[in-house]
Amino acid sequence: MKVKAALFDLYETLITEFSGGKRIFRRQQVDPERLGLSQDEFKREWRIRQERRMNGSFPTFHAVIRDILEQRNLSYPNDHVEQLYRARVEEKRLPFESIRPDILEMLGLLKKRGIKLGLVSNCTEEEVIHFGRSPLASCFDDVIFSYEVGLAKPQKEIYLMACERLGVTPEASIFVGDGGSDELRGAQDAGLRPYHAYWFNTYVESGFRKLHAPLELRDILGF
Repeated sequence: MKVKAALFDLYETLITEFSGGKRIFRRQQVDPERLGLSQDEFKREWRIRQERRMNGSFPTFHAVIRDILEQRNLSYPNDHVEQLYRARVEEKRLPFESIRPDILEMLGLLKKRGIKLGLVSNCTEEEVIHFGRSPLASCFDDVIFSYEVGLAKPQKEIYLMACERLGVTPEASIFVGDGGSDELRGAQDAGLRPYHAYWFNTYVESGFRKLHAPLELRDILGF
């Protein structure tokens, strides 16, 4: 069946937080004394809220921190939390400022061929606050951020939502992602054809066809 739509993951597929194996932004460490938690305790609390952060159960960064501190019977230091939020927003700005030219070329070729483009990202508000000002924003016919729709990959409903909003069937759609959050299996379960974006993140393994460069899609789709 002719491909009518291509859905893409965002982080480590279209943008990356790493260069030469290291983060392009040196994360500011949470001050455990000011939150009342050790570094390990904070990381553990942050991780166990991953699914609820992605699906919008926690609508903001501040809500996550408030829940962590309330569960630990700790006070909420407003100024410090706001500093942490601003630091995280700044951290997430940099990947949007250096989009690889071949990624933009690949998206442009797909659009020129009449293929509809959708973005499906597991993310929170502060992670995509800079998306609208990036060159990527104008490339897509539709964008789904998980925290806004209450669904997250690999739930098949989020892929089906993306297809419905683009007016295409899953069978006529492909999904391209680095494989995090089991997103490739989720896309397959929803009826899409998954491709493993292997140009940034080479640490996730899968049984799906790997693309070592964005423009390999040109050959796969026959143009």
